[in-house]
Amino acid sequence: MKQQNSSTEDNQALASKSAVAAIPKRLVVLLLFLTLVSISGLIANQGVLFCVLTLFIVVAVAGKQKTGLLMLRIYTALQLALVSMLPVMLYDPDNLVVAKDSSFDLGAWQGKLPDWLVFSVLIVLAIIQVWIAFTPKVKAYCTTKVNMNIMS
Repeated sequence: MKQQNSSTEDNQALASKSAVAAIPKRLVVLLLFLTLVSISGLIANQGVLFCVLTLFIVVAVAGKQKTGLLMLRIYTALQLALVSMLPVMLYDPDNLVVAKDSSFDLGAWQGKLPDWLVFSVLIVLAIIQVWIAFTPKVKAYCTTKVNMNIMS
């Protein structure tokens, strides 16, 4: 009798754990990445409006809101489209000397990287973000009703 009760309790505990979806690890990494990028953008005063919007999206997705998931998916898809268009938008046939390398100043380190490498890394990061945003586990995690109010 005691074994039967304990097995019933174990089954109920497993059912309640499976009903509540845990936050996927990939989503945690994406949210941390977006948070770090947004905070660095706020510190540098670059794209403040987009940084604040990104932080609101992070909070909404962390709060399991379907609206946050919808905004994250749109945000990442637009980001992929824009990053993919960067080589075309920045191509200047009159100034090919400047368009070959990008220089970076990170503290005391100064470096030059070819533009194709920079664009490739940005496009790969955007593809990974879209892949994470559209995975079924992320969809299962966001369960709160769509009300288009990411602050609730």
